[in-house]
Amino acid sequence: MTEILHLGLIGDNIAESQAPRFHRLAGAQNARTVVYDRLVPPALGKTFDEVFVEVAAAGYRGVNVTYPYKERAAARVAIEDPLVAAIGAVNTVVFTDTRPLGFNTDHSGFIAAYRAARGTANPGPVLMIGAGGVGKAVAFGLIALGLRDIRIADHDLAKAETLAQALCRAQPHLICQTGRDADRLAAGARGLINCTPVGMVGYGGTPLPRARMAGADWAFDAVYTPVDTPFLQDAAAEGLQVISGYELFIGQGVDAWRIFSGLPLDVARLRADLAAGKDGP
Repeated sequence: MTEILHLGLIGDNIAESQAPRFHRLAGAQNARTVVYDRLVPPALGKTFDEVFVEVAAAGYRGVNVTYPYKERAAARVAIEDPLVAAIGAVNTVVFTDTRPLGFNTDHSGFIAAYRAARGTANPGPVLMIGAGGVGKAVAFGLIALGLRDIRIADHDLAKAETLAQALCRAQPHLICQTGRDADRLAAGARGLINCTPVGMVGYGGTPLPRARMAGADWAFDAVYTPVDTPFLQDAAAEGLQVISGYELFIGQGVDAWRIFSGLPLDVARLRADLAAGKDGP
């Protein structure tokens, strides 16, 4: 009898997420049946906390967590990695017999995506738009990549300033600016990063006008549905090297699968299966 692995994704606006297919295909590689549910708290008429408690009691092995619940998830789990505790956001949760454990594979996934595209190149001064859950993970990933200068833009200025303080504790010599207006922080930035949902299916637009991209070297968008966002289209048109959020999706998914299952994964085969529209065995 094939072993069943029960997983889920908690988030809003996740109808287009490829996470269910990713994990069903990963299971098929290992002769495991994966049941992977989309769990949207507003659609269920419940809070995040209510959904979290229910899945913990329902026999799920674990859940992925996405916008806008990553920081809320961090408050409900035990975090063993000091780096993840410093990030303060969790996107992967495993339920054990004693307590739920929290992990952040956005952090490792972003580092992998950046290095695959840019190797050991220093990120240079970076403008990061969005200081929420994925923004925190990406910002700490930038520190691991040699970041020395960051500008953090968020409409919630307190959130941007709190992240800046956390980054400065991790990297005392970091130059950090914060503000609500990304346009005003863009001058001199070599890297441009979108960590907001703007540009995602259901959230149209772009977080930075194309005119403000001139002079930068590279751009990354955490959004991957669609893969080619208006933000990345504008960046490519300005001659920037673009790093798709799809690469973060793959990287974080690979690490999450390992955490959930402890089983191997042929990533090249999984990419091909996803591109071919396959969905499990």
